[in-house]
Amino acid sequence: MRALVCHAYGAMEDLRIEDIPTPKPAAGEVLVRVGAAGVSFAALLGVQGKHQNKPPLPYVPGNELAGHVVALGEGVTDVRVGQRITTGVSQGAYAEYAVATAANVVPIPETMPYAEATNFPTLYPTAYGVLKWKGNLQPGEVLLVHGAGGGSGLTGIEVGKAMGAVVIASAGGADKLAAARAAGADHLIDYRREDLRARVLELTGGRGADVVYDPVGGQAFDTSLRCIAPEGRLIPMGFASGTIPQIPANILLVKNVTVIGFYYGYYNGWGGKAAPTPKEAAALARRRTLVADAQAELMRWFTEGKLNATVAATLDLADWVKAFKLIEQRTVVGKAVLVP
Repeated sequence: MRALVCHAYGAMEDLRIEDIPTPKPAAGEVLVRVGAAGVSFAALLGVQGKHQNKPPLPYVPGNELAGHVVALGEGVTDVRVGQRITTGVSQGAYAEYAVATAANVVPIPETMPYAEATNFPTLYPTAYGVLKWKGNLQPGEVLLVHGAGGGSGLTGIEVGKAMGAVVIASAGGADKLAAARAAGADHLIDYRREDLRARVLELTGGRGADVVYDPVGGQAFDTSLRCIAPEGRLIPMGFASGTIPQIPANILLVKNVTVIGFYYGYYNGWGGKAAPTPKEAAALARRRTLVADAQAELMRWFTEGKLNATVAATLDLADWVKAFKLIEQRTVVGKAVLVP
């Protein structure tokens, strides 16, 4: 099969398109014919050797895919051959075929294109988990979304609006802000031209944002601490700026602010170093049930037109460098996908 292979951690340009054997699904897995694979900051970090999960080399990168099931591993009964699905994987999405854990498979409607479906393995459930499970976002509360023109930011806006929040979107440039507006943002801030802290306080009558959705880190995180409301919740789930912030505890104390980390892979069992103990396996099963319930609500919101599943660019697998430049240079508006 055709696949994009990483032989050594480093630059995206060092990857190679190769013909490698098609994988076979082990017990509890399915084999998927990949229709589209998401281009993500996490995959970029993986190739660079900077992600917390480091598969043994060589490996096929890619963590988000959509396609149809072509084979079942032993013991799989809840998925059928031919079923259209989307799912997240710890590796392997940038290939014609990929194996995935059957318990993490999410069926998709016939009306949902594969490219759009790549928003659902991680982006939408991350936004859902951040805002509902961790942020306890309530209707009428103010949600500040950073990186609002990218895939993470746009899904954060849409999920926030579906939950009834007033959304302030922060992004750099008119095109990204236009995308944020189309996603439902109530207020827009161009952080390149405006004082982010001053504008958030102005828009909230001096109170600040109740919940901050931060896939950016760096300066965005630091500024958030200075425009967050008392008892506000600040949730970092990524560091697209390249800078991991340090938290001044005095601000947390004075404002009674809660900072809550969120890594969606934990809920799907990604990155385990060894087979789970029976206790760990039971806990993972409970988390996967939580994910399944979230995905069911997200799919309902999609069919109701509350989620747009924006795709900004669809490129052939051979154009992987171009696709990842969109991520590195932060020029992509929405989701970019690769087609094997």
